[in-house]
Amino acid sequence: MARGEATGASGEGRAGPRRPGLSAKLLLLTAVFVMVSEVLIYVPSIANFRRSFLAERIDAARLAALVLEASPDRMVPRELELRLLDKVGAQMVVQEEGGARRLLALSDMPPTIDATFDLRELDVVGEIRWAFATLASPPGRMIRVVGSHGAQPGDFIEIVMDETPLRQAMFTYSTNILTLSIIISVITAALVYLSLNWLLVRPMRRLTEAMLAFRADPEDGDRIITPSGRSDEIGVAEREMAGMQRELASMLSQKNRLAALGLAVSKINHDLRNILASAQLVVDRVGTVDDPLAQRLAPKLVRTLDRAVAFCSDTLKYGSARETPPQRQRVRLAPIVDEVAETLEPNMGGDIVLVTAIDRRLEIDADTDQLFRVLMNLGRNAIEAMQAGAGGSEPTLRIAARREGSVTVIEVSDTGPGIPARVRERLFEPFQTSRRTGGTGLGLAIAAEIVTAHHGSIRLAEGTLGATFLIEIADRIVELHARPKPSERATGSA
Repeated sequence: MARGEATGASGEGRAGPRRPGLSAKLLLLTAVFVMVSEVLIYVPSIANFRRSFLAERIDAARLAALVLEASPDRMVPRELELRLLDKVGAQMVVQEEGGARRLLALSDMPPTIDATFDLRELDVVGEIRWAFATLASPPGRMIRVVGSHGAQPGDFIEIVMDETPLRQAMFTYSTNILTLSIIISVITAALVYLSLNWLLVRPMRRLTEAMLAFRADPEDGDRIITPSGRSDEIGVAEREMAGMQRELASMLSQKNRLAALGLAVSKINHDLRNILASAQLVVDRVGTVDDPLAQRLAPKLVRTLDRAVAFCSDTLKYGSARETPPQRQRVRLAPIVDEVAETLEPNMGGDIVLVTAIDRRLEIDADTDQLFRVLMNLGRNAIEAMQAGAGGSEPTLRIAARREGSVTVIEVSDTGPGIPARVRERLFEPFQTSRRTGGTGLGLAIAAEIVTAHHGSIRLAEGTLGATFLIEIADRIVELHARPKPSERATGSA
């Protein structure tokens, strides 16, 4: 049902009009940005084009002035004067030199001047403003253009001209710039698009498709993305996503296994309790037999069966509820270890030796039953490890303990083959088993949960023969109250 709802939600997300993808947006933005850059280039360039056009006219007027000055008595035929004006592109040329102002050439009628532009006093902002004013001006506008001339600072030459040719030339230049900008935009956009599509869009699409495929079936290990090996941010994203997918798949596998295990335990729990209850009745009857051996073993069998009744639901409880909070009290550790040794003895056979090194007076602040479970799990794992693979010496299980201030340190070691490096990082997680195929992989997880509930720690010691687990449990802090004064005791007694 959950998968169907997820599929429906995904279908709703795909409904509606199709929006532009990342590739289309990238192509559009690239073209827009290139056009904006071309506009920023066009604005000063059109102003510079206008200035160059007018400067060429001023230079032509200077040459015409030299021709007129070189003529005898500075008199030229009317036909030559008109030809000079036509070359200059002006209707009047005026020169001022040495404080004297002189008309060099004039067309048939003196023109009416609509605007004046002095090329000697220009700034960037003014040139841009005048350029767009020229583009917006009506045809046939007459302008007066002034430029420097002669050696003296005050000498200048001016022309009066029709602005229409300048305006037409500026429009032609603008059209060429626009055409060139469009071509450059298309080429640049295509190159940038292809580059970014190869570097970013395709890897992002691959990541998206991998996420969608993994979402459809997260338990399928083949749907985990395979990193491309890139060293940039895309490669980091691929590796991190692959790691997250593997962890999620592992978590789902564990939860499914836990659910199946819990279902199985819930089915057999009732029948198993009935069987153990019947066994307890039989053991009680055995205890009444007048046999010293039977009377000595019967209480141990009763305790073992009681623990079996409690342990039969451990797997069901794990993951669905927390362990019962420990009922801590100061107890001697040696009797607990002796009981663990007696319980493990039938499983050791004749090849494994169990050694204990514990001071009989050593006390620990812990829950007796829960500590028994911790040592049982560690001891059973050690025995199974030594039975599964040959170690470097005689198979030996050793349980030792010592006090370090207010901390009790328990050491459970074996001479088995040790724990592989690939298992150590997730050693105390549920279902992590490396030696036997029939185990559930919950022993160390339960032990770690119990020790943590005691505010202690459990870890695997490095560099030891076989496997050595160190358990550290500190004594609880006892609140000390101030001793009442004699007067207060007397008042209390009264």
